[in-house]
Amino acid sequence: MVKDREYLENKALYCLDLAKKLGATDISINVGNSVSETVNFRNKKLDESNRSDNLGIDITTFIGKKKSSISSSNLLKENLTILIEKCIETTKNTPEDEFNSLPDKDLLASEVRDLNLYDDDHIENDKKVEYLSRLEAAASKDKKIVNTESSFVEDKSNFILANSDGFCKGYKTSSFVASSVTVAKDDKSMERDYEYSRKCHLKDINNAEDLGKKAADLTLRKLSPKKIGSQKIAIIFDKRIAKGMLSTFASAISSSAISRGTSFLKAKINEKIFSETISIIDKPDIFKGLGSKSFDSEGVKSETLNLVEQGILKHYLIDTYNGKKLNLKSNGRCGGTTNLYFNNGETSFKDLLNSNSKCLYITETIGRGSNIVSGDYSVGATGFLVENGEFKHPINEITIAGNLKDMFQNLALANDLEFEYSTNSPTMMIEGMVVAGK
Repeated sequence: MVKDREYLENKALYCLDLAKKLGATDISINVGNSVSETVNFRNKKLDESNRSDNLGIDITTFIGKKKSSISSSNLLKENLTILIEKCIETTKNTPEDEFNSLPDKDLLASEVRDLNLYDDDHIENDKKVEYLSRLEAAASKDKKIVNTESSFVEDKSNFILANSDGFCKGYKTSSFVASSVTVAKDDKSMERDYEYSRKCHLKDINNAEDLGKKAADLTLRKLSPKKIGSQKIAIIFDKRIAKGMLSTFASAISSSAISRGTSFLKAKINEKIFSETISIIDKPDIFKGLGSKSFDSEGVKSETLNLVEQGILKHYLIDTYNGKKLNLKSNGRCGGTTNLYFNNGETSFKDLLNSNSKCLYITETIGRGSNIVSGDYSVGATGFLVENGEFKHPINEITIAGNLKDMFQNLALANDLEFEYSTNSPTMMIEGMVVAGK
């Protein structure tokens, strides 16, 4: 279905050899192929079916400390020759940058671990249609559901990364994604919510009826929301929203932000930035993990990082270029995190709900309100009012605000961690946040 290793490797090695002959001192080549098939439904009817086959190459050449890159989807030999010639010529005319280089050779991955990231199974379009028909039927059972959209995407990919230091490795990955979006309406409001399942292996995808019912249930419970007044209150973030806090944290500890001085976590290594109950791990070798990998986009081996231990920041996410700026070695995080997660807390979900007589449970945030320079946080939100551990009614049209420095220190976690995404969090509570309402 996708191009095999031999085909991709031959293209990469041809470019390496030619670039060397034309004067490049160092070269990095990434050749990849992905094939994707998608079926979309709308209101219980087939809406669209398509297939894409993407083949591409990225070429980076160095001449001393000069560097330039070029890419193309045309892998014919004649075009590759032209690409290499253009890239070399551009490199010659590019200003020097003392931090330009390939990764240190001793940091490159020596093997590709078998993490079971590829599934040979293929689901034919008629089976995708049958799955989505069942999903849409389940999602539409309640008369208050007035609109449904669903999709099934199958993606297979393969790549080779090679450089002039002798590195030449790659691997196949697969992804199966089923999703459902529903809209519900009553005499007071119209609401929308979703559910999806993404797995490396087809057999692990959620049951169609369960997925459709969950999307509908999440939407129906949001109907007839009420407004609340401005106040300072504990906020509980649903797991789907809580993981966004980890994504913000990852952005703040990226070596690019640290080297530019544009992060509130600059110069915070070995300092306590969370409460002592919090630990954060980035683990690249989870079996069938959606973020699992043997090496990063530069070929540097990716190993488990305990980013935060008992509240103390231990590592930044370091690539080669920005690592050299910071006088630090790459830790295999060019391109970002792998499987990032908070360790489980010690409190049950029920006890977290009961920890305050009154709190807000947030199921959706609106806008990208995190400023990693200052740490300021402000987003629109919807969710539920919780009193004495019971969900009372949905709420909307609120803004929640705080500063990440304080939020991190006041963060508590339940013990309900699940690995559904590449970034995962248990249910999260943050005390004393400011809520602006009616």
